[in-house]
Amino acid sequence: MKRTKKEAEQTREDILNAAVTVFSEKSVARSTLNDIAKAANVTRGAIYWHFDNKTDIFNALYERLHRPFIDIVLEDLEKNHPEPMEQLQALWTRLFLDMADDEQKRQVLSLFLIKCDYAGELAPYKELHRKRKNESMRLFRRYFEKAQKAGKLSPTANPDLLNLTMSCFMKGILFEYLEDPQDFNIKQNAPELISLFFKSIKNDKI
Repeated sequence: MKRTKKEAEQTREDILNAAVTVFSEKSVARSTLNDIAKAANVTRGAIYWHFDNKTDIFNALYERLHRPFIDIVLEDLEKNHPEPMEQLQALWTRLFLDMADDEQKRQVLSLFLIKCDYAGELAPYKELHRKRKNESMRLFRRYFEKAQKAGKLSPTANPDLLNLTMSCFMKGILFEYLEDPQDFNIKQNAPELISLFFKSIKNDKI
C-alpha cells in the first residue's frame, strides 16, 4: 500500500526524533542505522528512502534546528520596532523560554554544542555548519545597525564587537543550562540575565 505524503513526512520526523535520542545516548560515531531504525520502529529501507546515510541524518537534524531559527529572526527583523535593542532582548527571551518547553530541541542543542566534536565522518560538516552560524551572526548584527540608525545606540559603538559579545553571553547561558538543566532555572534565570546584558548596553558598559 502506497504511503501518503503526510505519512512519509511523519516517518521522516520519526527517524529524526529517534536519531536525536540514539546520538545523544551513544554519540554519533558509535551509533548505527540499525540503532536508529530500531528506535524509530522502521526498517533500514525506510531510512534509506529519506536519507543517504547516518551523517545525512546528522546534517538534517542541524537544518531542522537552524532553519526555523533563521526564519524566526528574519520575521522579527521585518517588524518596524521603535526600540531595536528592546526588540532583540524580547527575541532572545522568547527563544530561551520556548526551548525550556521543548525537550527535543534541548537534546539537539546539547548534541551539537556539547557532545559533537566534528571529528571523523562528521568533519565535512564542520565548515558547512560554521557558515550557517555566520549567517545567523550577520542577521543579529542588523539589530545593532538598526539601533544606531534610529539613534538608540551610541554612534561610536562597534556592532561587530557587540554582536560577538552577545553571542558569547547567550551561549554561556545556554551551556550552563544544558550542562545541568535540573539545577538551572532557565525560565527565571534567562530573562533576568538577558535583561542585565541589555541594560549594560543601554548604559554604555560594553
